[in-house]
Amino acid sequence: MQVEVTVNGQAHVLEVADNTLLVELLRENLGLTGTHVGCDTSQCGACTVHMDGRSVKACTVLAAQAQGAEVVTIEGIGSADALHPMQEAFRDCHALQCGFCTPGMIMSAIDLVSRNPGIDNAGVRAGLEGNICRCTGYHNIVRAVIQAAQNM
Repeated sequence: MQVEVTVNGQAHVLEVADNTLLVELLRENLGLTGTHVGCDTSQCGACTVHMDGRSVKACTVLAAQAQGAEVVTIEGIGSADALHPMQEAFRDCHALQCGFCTPGMIMSAIDLVSRNPGIDNAGVRAGLEGNICRCTGYHNIVRAVIQAAQNM
């Protein structure tokens, strides 16, 4: 099937199999490997991207469901010279260790903060419960999200 999708501001027309997942389209067809595959069951959140302004787990979205959509991945939110405020906060607050969950965590956190501007620690913890970090105790992740919320 043919899928027309805009990813990180660039329009694409791609031929994919009917059962292709959005995460596969991003990683394999477009080479955007910042979107990670962690569990294939939508429990870890490593594959989180924004689709039409909302965070989604790309391992549960068929590429066909992204037809005509605007998708933003971790590669589309900042650059080495101009990090997104959430990326800066994760760096400044040491909110990562191995980094595997970080792209999905950041994408989820951006959506969470944009929908809840005055969010507190408990709100961050509840809002990110669909994202698993196997390395940290989440304390620095929560600190980073609160810091970024003040700068976004």
